[in-house]
Amino acid sequence: MSRVCIQTEDFDLGHETLALRADDGGVGAVVAFVGTVREHSAGEQVSAMELEHYPGMTEAAIEAMVDDAFARFDIRAARVIHRVGRLEARDQIVLVLVSSAHRGQAFQACEFLMDYLKTQAPFWKKEHTPAGAHWVDARVADDEALARWGIVAGNAA
Repeated sequence: MSRVCIQTEDFDLGHETLALRADDGGVGAVVAFVGTVREHSAGEQVSAMELEHYPGMTEAAIEAMVDDAFARFDIRAARVIHRVGRLEARDQIVLVLVSSAHRGQAFQACEFLMDYLKTQAPFWKKEHTPAGAHWVDARVADDEALARWGIVAGNAA
């Protein structure tokens, strides 16, 4: 099972969780984060979101993030699935799974990976609203979330 998967099709949380901890009797905790396409953003109704990426580059960037999580936390396994293409409101968009012997390390690693993904993963997002489609800008709050891990992003202007 690969640690990083970029795909158009949906994922199944139960299946992915079982696969992550299969054949590892040392797993005491699995922490999961599932992100969905919100129906509202910045006060506007969102009907859909389109995600673009550069194949190969995106996977390599996320693999480096996972390597960093392994260096920082005592975790046993990690898996990131990120969907691309057109997604409707309420569709699943991202899955981060982390296993460890104890829950604290898994929670921290999962949060670290999500903060990293929000600011450093090379995805481009376009929201579709009644007023038209527009690209999503980086947010200061996302840069601040990453900064608490000692990483300065500076993506938001």
